Amino acid sequence: MKFLSKDENKVLEIPTIQIRPNKTQPRKSFDEDELRLLSQSIATNGILQPLTVRRLSQNEYELVAGERRLRAAVLAGLQKVPCVLIKCTDKESAIFALLENIQRSDLNMFEEARGISRLIRKFGLTQEEAAARLGKKQSTVANKLRLLKLSMEEQDWVLQSGLSERHARSLLRIDDEEIRKEILSKIVAENLSAKETEDLVLRMLCRATVTDSPHQDKKFIVRDVRIFVNTITKAVDTMRLSGINAVAKKQENDEYIEYTVKIPKAEATREKSAKKNKTA
Repeated sequence: MKFLSKDENKVLEIPTIQIRPNKTQPRKSFDEDELRLLSQSIATNGILQPLTVRRLSQNEYELVAGERRLRAAVLAGLQKVPCVLIKCTDKESAIFALLENIQRSDLNMFEEARGISRLIRKFGLTQEEAAARLGKKQSTVANKLRLLKLSMEEQDWVLQSGLSERHARSLLRIDDEEIRKEILSKIVAENLSAKETEDLVLRMLCRATVTDSPHQDKKFIVRDVRIFVNTITKAVDTMRLSGINAVAKKQENDEYIEYTVKIPKAEATREKSAKKNKTA
C-alpha cells in the first residue's frame, strides 16, 4: 500500500459524486442519529480527518476507509471531501477497511465475524493468515467465526437486546437451535448477565439427554469442562481438610487449560500408615 501524492501530507479535494463505496466494507448498519450528529458537526467544523481512497479511473475513486464520514458529508450537503490517495490491491483495500472498523470499534461482533469470513473466502486465506494480517491470535479469529453459527434471527436478537459476545459464545454450546432460542428468550426476559447465562447453559447441558427410543435409558451428556475442574477443586479441598497440604495450580490460555495438583508424598504416606496402624 503506497501513497501516490509526492507529499504524503497532501490532501486532495475530491467530488463526492466521484467516490464509490467500498464493496468489501464490513460495516452494513449505520446509526441514523449518529450520522445526523456527525453531519451537523461536519457542517460546522468540516471533516477533520480525510477519507482514504484509491483511483479506479481518471475521474473515479473507490473508498478504502471513511464511509461514515462520507455519508455524513453528503448529508451535510458537501460537494467535495478531503481525501488521501493511496495505491493498493483489492485484498489490501479489503483488509484496510476491516482493520479501520475493528480498530475504531465501529463493528458489532457479527459484522466483524462476517468481514473476516469474507476476507478468508474471497482471497483464499487460512485462519492463520487472516489472523496475522489483522494482528489477532488464530484462536481469536476462530472464536469470532464461530459466532456465525448462530442464525440471522438469533444474531439480530442478540444485538437488539444489547447482549455481549460472551452471551453469544455461551449460546453456541447448545447445538439445538430451538433450545437456543428458548434460552435466549429467558436471557432477555430475565436480563441475565453473561455469568448467569453461562451458568444457565451449564445447567441445561448437564440435563441434556440422548434417547434412541422411548424405552432407552437416559444418558447424560457433559460438554462443559468446568464440571471436571470443579471436581478437581473439591478433591483438593477435601485433601486439605484431611491435613494433606495439596497445592493446585491452574493455567489457562486461548488453546487449553492446564491443571497441576501437587501432593506432598511424605504427608500422603504418613496418612496411609496411620490408617493401617489404626486398623491393626
